[in-house]
Amino acid sequence: MKRLWLILFVLPLFAQDPLRVDHKRLNDNFIKLSKISSVEFGSLSRVAYTDADIDGRKYVMQLMKSAGMVVYIDEGGNIIGKLKGKDNDLPPIAIGSHIDSVPEGGSYDGNVGSLSAIEVAHTIRENYLTLNHPLIVVIFQNEEGGLFGSKIMTTGLTDQELGLRSSSGYAIKEGIKRIGGNLKKLEDAKLKKNEWTAYVELHIEQGAFLYDENLEIGIVEGIVGIKQWEVVITGFANHAGTTPMDKRNDALYAAALYVQSVHEIGKNTPGNQVATVGMIKPFPGAPNVIPGKVNASLEIRDLDEKKIDSIYKKIKRSTKKIAKKTGTTFQFQQTINIIPEPTNDLISKAIFEASNDLKLKSKFMPSGAGHDAQEMVQICPIGMIFVPSKNGISHSPKEYSTPDDISNGANVLLHTVLRIDEQFEIE
Repeated sequence: MKRLWLILFVLPLFAQDPLRVDHKRLNDNFIKLSKISSVEFGSLSRVAYTDADIDGRKYVMQLMKSAGMVVYIDEGGNIIGKLKGKDNDLPPIAIGSHIDSVPEGGSYDGNVGSLSAIEVAHTIRENYLTLNHPLIVVIFQNEEGGLFGSKIMTTGLTDQELGLRSSSGYAIKEGIKRIGGNLKKLEDAKLKKNEWTAYVELHIEQGAFLYDENLEIGIVEGIVGIKQWEVVITGFANHAGTTPMDKRNDALYAAALYVQSVHEIGKNTPGNQVATVGMIKPFPGAPNVIPGKVNASLEIRDLDEKKIDSIYKKIKRSTKKIAKKTGTTFQFQQTINIIPEPTNDLISKAIFEASNDLKLKSKFMPSGAGHDAQEMVQICPIGMIFVPSKNGISHSPKEYSTPDDISNGANVLLHTVLRIDEQFEIE
């Protein structure tokens, strides 16, 4: 009996608790990065190519060097940190995100994934672990402006895209120079197919599903497709005081019916799709003139491209009825066509197993927002991990994830990397 008691007492001493990141260090680093912001763009903003963005990039590069990585800026302005593996001929496993924000943004979008990736590398290094594969931490430049950093690594940028004006006021080509890129060698930043073993990105959810359901980890099944259109509604401008209500071709009235129709179709069609009118601008825009033209928008998102197209057709049919009723016309010009991108099943399984081992509650779910991962799928298999956003708020100074949320995500990322390193082969 005494021997049995001794065995029961000693066995827990040898039970292996899963390796974990340094909670305090990770969240201290997060707070310090959050204080680097673009005053001219409002609180908690760090818009790409601004001085604050450059200062933030210097800070994360310092953290990467402290974690033992070899750090450099590629030709496109992306920050790359690298840890050697046991076999450096193997394609590296890549993790990371971005640190730029939208104007009037918050401290969590992108930053959580970036600093967690650095912390994963730091944890591996300080515990004297060496992965079979090399490990890369990538901080993509100007994600918020249009995934420019990841596009440079995959499809490249056209001259037209390089000339686009960013939110900071700098053209993309000017911004790349400011952050240390090399326009003359931009093609050298492109990666070949399967040059990375996998890319895994941790991110705040930017929605309320995890928060509302009291769950700790989201396992992303895929990143939604996004299609956008410019919509022009044409009526007839006329005097607001002398034109009877039944004699009007009011383009803004037609636009109001259009907004209602988009909302109802998006809401009442079964599924998880979203449909949004985010912009309306009437012309001539005077209080005493019936609007003769309205410029508007349409955006539809879903994991199923056929579903997006089906919703669009329903909306087009509804506008024909609105046009007939109001004596107006509708024209649609597509401007963005991002196809849905599924994540890799084996990586999602690794995320699920890591969550279970860490005793964290998880669910499989889509990503309703775009991420650099959807560009990297052209190079390698991808996976994404979500942590809760309080009340689903994002792209706002009020966005928030708890310190525990951040550490939970970083720990799942760590154990996902360890699983990929042991189990994953490029298909």
